Amino acid sequence: MADTTQATTGNPPPTDSAQQPEPVTNDPIEVDTSSDTDSARGDEISSYTASLTSTVVQYREKYGRRYHAFDEIPYVMPNDDREADRLDMFHHLIKLVCDGRLHYAPIGPDPHRILDLGTGTGIWPVEMGDVYSSAEIIGNDLSAIQPTWVPPRVKFEIDDIREEWPPRPPFDYIHGRYMVGSGLDFPTLLRRSYNNLKPGGWAEFQDWDTQPRSDDGTLTPETYLQKWTSLGTEACVKLGLDPSPGPKLMKWMKDAGFVDIQTRVHKLPLGTWPKDKRLKEIGAWTRLVLMDEGMEAMTMELLTDVLKWSVEEVQVLLAKVRPEVIKSQVHSYYHFHMVWGRKPEEPVKES
Repeated sequence: MADTTQATTGNPPPTDSAQQPEPVTNDPIEVDTSSDTDSARGDEISSYTASLTSTVVQYREKYGRRYHAFDEIPYVMPNDDREADRLDMFHHLIKLVCDGRLHYAPIGPDPHRILDLGTGTGIWPVEMGDVYSSAEIIGNDLSAIQPTWVPPRVKFEIDDIREEWPPRPPFDYIHGRYMVGSGLDFPTLLRRSYNNLKPGGWAEFQDWDTQPRSDDGTLTPETYLQKWTSLGTEACVKLGLDPSPGPKLMKWMKDAGFVDIQTRVHKLPLGTWPKDKRLKEIGAWTRLVLMDEGMEAMTMELLTDVLKWSVEEVQVLLAKVRPEVIKSQVHSYYHFHMVWGRKPEEPVKES
């Protein structure tokens, strides 16, 4: 069957203007009907799970989870050990989707300065530091959950990128991913990224379309997965958060002034229901990131603080969503968008 992740080898050639998103194949993902028991599904998930650790510090405690220390920032995810492990799982998932790549932008063999926005555990800068040993790489985040032992030219800073950025030498490459639910003004973020790049420098952003899809009609408005999604979207909108920044990244990048913009849209199945072996593995990791480790973290603060649900009501809802995914009753997948573009060597002349 067709490779639904649209991955290729090598970086795509640049063009002179923004491209339309590279089409996601319309071929439906074939369902694996050979292992429908709960135990079989559980064994498959276990085979893809690794033991991960991270270093964290104390912050605020809510709902039995730890959150960042900035009360005024509407970031809804925790920053405890469980969340650090989940972020590292997400990093593995995206490398799997991208055939081991750390980036798509053609930054060349010797970039000098790299900035990673929303760095999380810092796993991406650390791996980039191993590849680009001469580059100075800065990882920025709200929470100090990064390791202390890192490559020599990798460092981390704790700051709010919603505020004005400090004056400093421009970067060759700026990278940001998985910032849905962060409270960011994305058009402003991309303009600031543009302004902090060297002429000819690249920026790359990657994020979700959080609306699940299904090719065979198993996802309906009556499924608890869709109800959970709709409630999360409602809460995000009330809080002023963009629940699905991925599809808008290309337009925001074009509006900021970038050229040679290219994009890829990957299908990420939710669960081990695909027949294709590679998609099954991607689906297992997607389930780990979004459901097994992420669903409660994503939901609790949104539904309790914003929609005024009780903790018990949230737990009942989640208990109804999980079986649909674990038992592969719903054959759903998500679109994950990756967009990169270049700052022109010379200012673009007004026509």
